[in-house]
Parts: sequence; C-alpha cells; structure tokens
Amino acid sequence: MLGTHLDGSDCMMRFRLLGIGLLFAMLASACSKSSESPQGNVQIVAAEDGAVEVIVGGNSTFTVAPTGPVARNFQERVVGVGAITFERITESADPLSVRSVVNGGSSARVEYANASGSRTATLTASVLNDQVSEFRVELVGPPADSIAVGVRCDADGTFHGFGEQYNATNQRGEAFQLLVNEQGNGRDGSLAPSVGNEHTTYFPMPYYVDARGFGALFDTARRVDVDLCLSDEEVAWFEVVSGAPVQWRVFHGPTALDVIRQLGDLVGRPTQPPSWAYRLWMAAQGGWANVLGEVSGLEDASIPVSAFWVQDWGGIRINPDGGFGVQYIWEPDEVLYPDFAGGVADLHEAGYKFLTYANPFIVDPATVSEEDEPPRFAPRFDSMDEMGLLVKNQMGETYVDFVAPNIPQGNAHPDFSNPETVEFISELLREVVDTYDVDGWMADFGEWIPVDSVHGDGSDAIERRNTFPIDWQLANRTALEGARPDGDWVMFARSGFTGVQEVAQIHWLGDQDTNWTVLDGLPTVVPAMLNLGLAGQPFVTHDIAGFGRGTGPSDRELFQRWTELGAFTPIMRTHDGADKVNNWRWNADEETTNHFRKFAYVHCALMDDFMRLASEAEQTGAPILRHLMLVFPNDRETWDISDQFLIGDSLLVAPVTEEGATSRSVYFPAGTWYDVWTGETVQGGQRSTVGAPIGSPPVYSLDQDREDLRNWESLTYGDCR
Repeated sequence: MLGTHLDGSDCMMRFRLLGIGLLFAMLASACSKSSESPQGNVQIVAAEDGAVEVIVGGNSTFTVAPTGPVARNFQERVVGVGAITFERITESADPLSVRSVVNGGSSARVEYANASGSRTATLTASVLNDQVSEFRVELVGPPADSIAVGVRCDADGTFHGFGEQYNATNQRGEAFQLLVNEQGNGRDGSLAPSVGNEHTTYFPMPYYVDARGFGALFDTARRVDVDLCLSDEEVAWFEVVSGAPVQWRVFHGPTALDVIRQLGDLVGRPTQPPSWAYRLWMAAQGGWANVLGEVSGLEDASIPVSAFWVQDWGGIRINPDGGFGVQYIWEPDEVLYPDFAGGVADLHEAGYKFLTYANPFIVDPATVSEEDEPPRFAPRFDSMDEMGLLVKNQMGETYVDFVAPNIPQGNAHPDFSNPETVEFISELLREVVDTYDVDGWMADFGEWIPVDSVHGDGSDAIERRNTFPIDWQLANRTALEGARPDGDWVMFARSGFTGVQEVAQIHWLGDQDTNWTVLDGLPTVVPAMLNLGLAGQPFVTHDIAGFGRGTGPSDRELFQRWTELGAFTPIMRTHDGADKVNNWRWNADEETTNHFRKFAYVHCALMDDFMRLASEAEQTGAPILRHLMLVFPNDRETWDISDQFLIGDSLLVAPVTEEGATSRSVYFPAGTWYDVWTGETVQGGQRSTVGAPIGSPPVYSLDQDREDLRNWESLTYGDCR
C-alpha cells in the first residue's frame, strides 16, 4: 500500500513505498474533521446522492459516482501462459447504496449498506494538502473477494495512462485487467507463443491522468480491473481484487504536467543516465570475432557509437519459437567470449562502453542439458535454494517452473519477501561489474512469478507478481551503484508497477514484433513511450527494429522507419532480434548504411536537448517525449493523439508507422512550425497531410528553425563519440 489510515477516519497519512515492506517515508498528514480547508482553494463536497467531488479553485475535478461501491465474491481461473488473464467462473455482486452523507469542508464521509443491511461500507475523503487528496472505502460484514468503486464519467473527461499501454493513450471506452504480465504477441488475436491481448503489459499501473488537469492513483499492489465508461457510459469502475480497504489518491494538478510531478513526489522518480547514454548504442553478439567485426564495420562506415551491448555474453540458447536467445546466467561463456575481461578492457581502450544482459530466472541445473553444461548453473541455484531465497510451490518445495521462456530448462524464482534475497542477488551482480568492468546491462523480465507460488512471509502471490519488478530493479541498481558510485552506469529494464520509478533508470518497451501490425509492431512504440512518460518514467528506449519474429523478419523499409523513430528517442539502441540471421541490418546495403549514418548524427545533434530535458525530468518527472496535451492542454484536438509526440515543448515528431506510406496526417497545435528538413513553415491550429519520404520523417520545430538538424553533416565523427 502507498498509504494507510489512522484513528478511524480522523487522520490520513501519505507514505512512499519502495517494494513491499522495504522503506516508508512519511510525507504529509491531514485531519478530516476540520470544518475549514487549510489548503484554501481545495474542497471536498459530498452530495445527498453520494457523489463526492474534489473542487480545486472553484472547478470540479475528480468525482466519485453516486452509485455506491460493489462487493463481489467469485471463483476465477487463470487463462494463458506468460501473458495471463483471469476469467470468472462464478460471481455474486452485492451493490451498496447511500445511507448518509457528512460534509466537513476539507473532508467528507459517506455511509453505505446493502439491501439486507448485512454488509456496510464507509467512504472517507480528505484533502491532504493543495496538491493531493486521499479517498478510502472500507467494508464491514461478510468478507469480499473484491471491492469496486465508481468514478463519474464526465462528457469531457479522459482516462489517459494506466502504465505502459500500447494501443493508445486515452483508454476511455476500454475494459481490462492491470497485472504485471508478459506483453505477449498475437495481441490482435493471431497465433503466437505467448498470446496477449490489447492491454497485457509489462508495466501496468492503476493510475490515470485526466486531460482536464487532474489524476488518480489507486494505492494497491493487487490486481485492479477497470471498466472505463464501457459497460456504463456514466461510470468508470475500478475493481480492486481484494477485500481489504480500497485507498486512492487524487492529484489536483491543475495541469496534466503537474499531475506527473505530484505522482513523482509520492512514488519517486528515475535517475537520469550518464551523458554517453544519449548517443548511439549498438547490439552485437555471436562471439568476439562477430563483435569486433561489428565495431570495425561501424568505424569504417563513420557511424559514431557510444556503447555496444552484448546480450549473449553468457551463451547462446534457441528460443521455443526457433529464434536466437541467451543462456539465463550471470557469467561469461568463455568459449564464446574467451578472456572476457580482456575483451571488455580492449573496447574501453577504444572509447566504447560495454553492456551485457541479466534476468531473474534461477535455472535449475537438473533441467539443463549436458551440452549446456549444468555445473555452470549449480552454484547460484544451490546457494539460493539452501538459503531459502526461492519461492515455494503449494507443497512447500522449491517452485521449479517449466512454463517459462527458456523451456525445456526449468527455472526457480527469487523470493523477494526475504530481504536477504535482494542482498544476495545484488552482491552477485556487483561481482559482474567488479570482475569484468562492464558498464551496465539489460535487466530483462520480471513478470513471471507464478500466481500459485508461496512466499516466505505469507504475502499474496499476485502482490508479489506486481511488486517483483521493483525488487528486481532494486537489486540491479544496488549492484551498479555500489560498484559505480559516480553514476557511470546504465540499467534498462522492461517490467514495472507503481513504485518502480524510485529504483528505475531506463525502461525499454519490450518485445515488439518485427512488423507493422497495429498491436504488435512498430505502431505500438509511440503510445507506449507516451504512456510511460505519463506514468513518471521519462527515460525510454526501444529495439530498432523490433524483436519478436511475428510475421517474418524485418525488411529495409521497416528498419529505416524504426531507425528514424529511434533517432528522436532519448536512448537510440538497436537489437538484432530473435531472427537475427534474417532480420535487416544497418549494413544490409549501401542505402540502409547511409540512412542509418544520417540518423545516428541527427540523434547526436539532439544530445543537448535530451540532456537538458533529462535534468528537468529527474527533478519534476516531466517527460522528455511529451504527449501533445501536456504542452497544449487547452487544445482538445491534442487529447486523443497518440501517434505524435513533442521532444520537450517545441519539437514535434510524427513518425511514419504505416508500411509503404510516403505522407501522413499531422496535427499542428497553435504556432508557426518549421520543417526541420527544409525550413519551410506551417501555421498551427490545423491538421494537414505532409510529405514523409524515407529519410525525412515529419519533424517540426515551434517558432524557430532547427538548422542544426538538417545540417547534421557538419558534425564530426569525434563530436558524436
């Protein structure tokens, strides 16, 4: 929980959560009996019908719907593998109606009861300060499996966010479950190894921003099912799958950008990466000969690279779908990479940073083939098993999970309910830095804790699944900060939940398919980056040009369009993908090489912008890549745009994500917009179809020209290394 309730309904306190039971820091308190609001321009008013409204500066903002809460009891089953959902088998709903209302200026109380009077509930609401209010609903009576509360759906209200959603930014009219998940592929209903749906995501959050300038965060680590004005156009339902009291915070704004700042004040903010991270990172793998061949080829092509990341440093493994994967181990494969430390040192000497790969699966050596050398996996598994640092199954045995990405190998999972687990893992990961002098890694996965697992402290498995990303990234960050206290390290993770912001650095968007499909491929990148920004994660990256095999390997056009988008992303980074042999690459032909070189330099030209915005983001949470509504909040045309973004307040980027397109529709907010490739201007306040040939994606600068971007050739190779 991000908050707790003291002295009945009299006083409420805000707390910051770092994992579960790791760190609480009291931020503020307020008493709900005061008849006058000490916050001046913020009031909470309960109407006789039970609607409870937060009024800020005389304006109505968040409103609890007059429909009372609903308690439910049910049985449900898990559907899917990796990307899972829950399906109700039986269900009984018990709606509660308003019995009494009490107002107190800066607080309100509503009492509810069901038809028989056997179950009652109390809603209390209190202004904590001029930034935040707190709401709480508590049941009395028969235990419930879930509690649903309704939020009024105003005609002009929006529901932006809910963590890293890939379909759009405004989720109004959608219904889905918020649970840390493998994203899954085949999200459009097609066949895939792990079939997801439109809303399965590595990084969900029970949190949204209303474009009118306020937001709400539900303080729970349990699953939350939302129905956003879909089944009832007047009510958005938030169903917390727990019978415990439901608590949430309302952020007063008064702008959406203020809401993001207020969120960060509560849950923390990521640490910005070092300056070299804003230059090009290249994937390389397959052994030292391949890596050094990549280095040489890029140097010969005068393509400036800051870092190489080598995901197969621990060995190669073939994925279940036939794609190339890696061994799940935190040590080098000395056959593939002999004298690993020496090779890293040589690349450092040449001026490059070196990154590797880690994930939290603890491979059981008994399940490893002789070819893959079981003794390599034994020390880590055996030590954690003996120390009681692995989750158990229902029979009290170590849970060895065969429903995992590296089948037929079986994996155990760290039990982060034991504080010693973070310490043990962080010490092992720190040894990687101390021994080999690597500069960071991809902190992959974090979404696969079984929902039937048993944890040492008796905590709920769903809560542990949702908070696992926090603990996993805490272990990684502790290792890296311990080895490099000067901050010269990077960590890029994919999973998340409320509170991960405090321990995160960079998030990447996960495993998009190497195609153009709307729910699996390139078009998902911009909505996901915007939603991460709304969720308080400004440091984002993605795989150029996708990872999952999808409908086939990447081709030239997809690679070039993804490269263009990558150049206007804070962290520009390639990935060879699962089908690395057949995927299109930067050196597949001369046209691609020239195109890739151009956008590596364009990205370099943006480095000062990214670093300036990164400093701002670290302090305020303001996204580097901004939804248009954050900068133009009074322009309602911007509210539902999720295929364009702004770098800061003034550089408009409209990537081409449709196969074969050489033009696209772009919305221009008010102002004069300069085409960065030509210097020509467009007057804002309109939507216009503009040319978008490969090599010149629509990018416009507000009220001033950006000659530096079209004059990228004036930069030298040395400028961008």
